[in-house]
Amino acid sequence: MSKANDYSSTVQTAREYYNSEDADNFYYTIWGGEDLHIGIYESEDEPILEASRRTIERIASKIRNPGKEMKVIDLGAGYGGVGRYLARNYGCRVVSLNLSEVENERNRKMNKEAGLDDLIEVVDGSFQKLDYGDNSFNVVWSQDSFLHSDDRGQVITEVARVLKPGGDFVFTDPMQTDKCPDGVLQPILDRIHLDTLGSPGFYRQTAGKHGLRELEFEDLTDQLPRHYSRVLKETERRETDLRKVVSAEYIERMKSGLKHWIEGGRKGYLTWGIFHFSK
Repeated sequence: MSKANDYSSTVQTAREYYNSEDADNFYYTIWGGEDLHIGIYESEDEPILEASRRTIERIASKIRNPGKEMKVIDLGAGYGGVGRYLARNYGCRVVSLNLSEVENERNRKMNKEAGLDDLIEVVDGSFQKLDYGDNSFNVVWSQDSFLHSDDRGQVITEVARVLKPGGDFVFTDPMQTDKCPDGVLQPILDRIHLDTLGSPGFYRQTAGKHGLRELEFEDLTDQLPRHYSRVLKETERRETDLRKVVSAEYIERMKSGLKHWIEGGRKGYLTWGIFHFSK
């Protein structure tokens, strides 16, 4: 388990953000309390929770040998919806690793209520340093979390180390395109306190360097602006009630940030999809 002083300043900033009462109440309310990632939408007004669950189902369908014998680690697990989905559907064991103690407490409570706490271990920690031995997991899973790292190369190093030979590494991450012009994403980077985003080329090169073989990249870039547009619409629709549990300042900053993500996606500066690698 990582200690707070083990975290880099960037990771610590993300940790403090997701531990804040405003962030926790916003995400729990708007996303539906299960997930914190980009959804795959079939209509413009589809509930965020349903679209988020479709993303999990789509990623899970790529695991080649699913079953109760597999051991999974979810990096950046949020409220733990992935762990509950996998444990419930496959009977497998899942480690839900996440840096927000506030989200982790919600996760543990929901696991217990679902009768799945014997299959899911919720761990406070950073995915830049995994306290697990080599070849520990059949599946390494992550959704829209690696962007918060200031050393994504180290993240992939750790993924390759803990993944068993023949195992599946499946993840999504909001990325800049390989040909993204300099400077155009600065409003987004300022918002999330980072210098860069990852790119498909970066992940391919880094994964390959560590012996990970790309099986597929399912390009779902159109879903990124669609998702953030849906979140913005829901935020505006529910703003009166949101203000009872989330500060007005936070809501205004969130609406501004969402608009930057939408713009970046629509202008072709951002990309998103499901990467699938094997060791």
